Order: sequence, then C-alpha cells, then structure tokens
Amino acid sequence: MPNSLDVLEPRTALVEIARDFHARGWMAGTAGNLSVRHDADSFWITASGCPKGRLRTDDFVRVAVADSAVIERFDAQAKPSAEASIHGVIYQLFATAGACLHVHTVDATAVSSRAARAATSLTLPPIEMLKGLDVWEQDPEVELPLFDNLLDVSCIAAAIRERFTHQAPRVPALLIRGHGITVWGETLQQVYNRVEIAEFLCSYLARA
Repeated sequence: MPNSLDVLEPRTALVEIARDFHARGWMAGTAGNLSVRHDADSFWITASGCPKGRLRTDDFVRVAVADSAVIERFDAQAKPSAEASIHGVIYQLFATAGACLHVHTVDATAVSSRAARAATSLTLPPIEMLKGLDVWEQDPEVELPLFDNLLDVSCIAAAIRERFTHQAPRVPALLIRGHGITVWGETLQQVYNRVEIAEFLCSYLARA
C-alpha cells in the first residue's frame, strides 16, 4: 500500500493528517486531537495547545491507556490533550482500535447543536456513504451516538464509557454536541477514511 498512511512512522502520519485536516478547516488553530496506539497499554496523542497546521513529530505525548498518565514526551513542559481521557476510553473499550481522530467541523457542530436537548443520537441518512462506516445492508437504520459537551472532559469520557459498556455503537464514531466528531478504527488509514465519511454524512444532514 504505497499510498497508505500506514506505511509511515505513526507520528509522521499523524502530522500529515493534522496538516491535511487543518487545510480543510477541520482543525482550526489548536482545535482537535489525534492519537495512535503505541502498545496495549499506551498511546501517543497530540500535546495540548499545538497549532495543527504546524504540527511536528515531537508535538506528541505518550500516555497510559488506563488513566492518561504521562509516560514519555519530547518537551518537559508538554501536556497531553485535554481530551486524552476520551481517547483512553475508546482504547479500553475497543481492543482492536489502533487510532482515534477528533476534529471540529462546522457541519458536525451545526447538526449536533440543532438536535433536541433530550436527543442521545442522530439518525444517519440511509445513503451509499454509510458503507464507509462498515454498514452493508439495504435501507439501514443507523444512529450516531450524541453526547453533551461538558467543561470537565473526564465527565464526557465517563458518559461514553457507561453507554458503550452497555451497548457498543453501530458505527465507530460519536458526536459531542456543539463540539465535533470522534472516530476510531484499526489503522490510521482506516480512521482517516472514516473521518471523511463521517464528515460527509454530517454535511448531508446539515444541508438536507
């Protein structure tokens, strides 16, 4: 796979993804966070406050899956993204997850903000692009999990853990109200593709 992100060193691939998404307006300023699993017990995640359009391979912190405790960093002052706890929960709940990407897009933010206050999911349109999230059936009925945006990110992570422990989502993605989408998968290339699909679906909903 010569054109796959998976042939690159993982942090190099994340830098490429960050610059790509920044150019599309999906990671404006320092918004968003990207991670890749290092081993069963830890993962690399973007350091807090780094501009995604100028990300470097040393702008990452390796943290523990269990509690986001820092294991390794290139800058003694670097702190993991505030949303490391969300990534950690994803890696804990889904053993095959090898990467997790979170972006802030206008359309995803818009559709989540329009949802009723009591809504806990958004109904995805039964269109061809759902196949990109591994939904292969005629006229599928698929829900995208929706979570409230809370100032204490650990509370969002706890809500995700509670819901997904009881019932795994149909698609490998979730939406935080007024915030953005988080997508995961086995490899960086797979998750990159899935982010594009998830954003297409949110854009469809925003314009429908």
